[in-house]
Amino acid sequence: MRKYIAELLGTYALVFAGTGAIIINQETNGTITHMGIAITFGLVVMSMIYTFGNISGAHLNPAVSIAFTMAKRFPAKLLVLYIGSQLIGALLASLTLKFLFPHNSMLGSTMPSGSDMQSFILEVILTFFLMLVIFNVAHGSKEQGMFAGIAIGAVVALEALFAGPVCGASMNPARSFSPAIVSGHMNSLWIYLVAPIIGAVMAIPVFNFIKEPS
Repeated sequence: MRKYIAELLGTYALVFAGTGAIIINQETNGTITHMGIAITFGLVVMSMIYTFGNISGAHLNPAVSIAFTMAKRFPAKLLVLYIGSQLIGALLASLTLKFLFPHNSMLGSTMPSGSDMQSFILEVILTFFLMLVIFNVAHGSKEQGMFAGIAIGAVVALEALFAGPVCGASMNPARSFSPAIVSGHMNSLWIYLVAPIIGAVMAIPVFNFIKEPS
């Protein structure tokens, strides 16, 4: 139960701060800026990894949990409850933001600015590289583990910084699921549910091939 609560709280914080930054940027006529939004996502991911990493692993992302399970680095029996905890935390965050900003129509939803296929491919690639970093620092040496939060948060911020204006740089089904459900903007939700999982799973054989032998 401690693990599930940690995943719920961590994902709540991620969605509350990340999509909250998008909403507040809209409400204040661009005060936070796109760079500020990207940095917010990176910092909240980093903070939650250091807060809950030693309790639940701080997946905060169904695609990450699925990839860890398929790589046999996470017990399959915990997967459904982990994903459920992440989705509940994300939904609670979006409901909180809906209460705070009732007139905001999008609530930080991820939407393609170009074609669906363009955003789909971008999300696959972005999540692929994010998962490669996660695999390395989460299961590497002790020294690597100490910097896991910084490394993963930096990749999230970097990818949001350059790809966010085109595809939203979600890389996380829970992050896109909750604002879409609460705001009712679900037209392109399939992209952000499917593409991150494909990208994360693609990282498994690549990492296994390039990692150093034990």
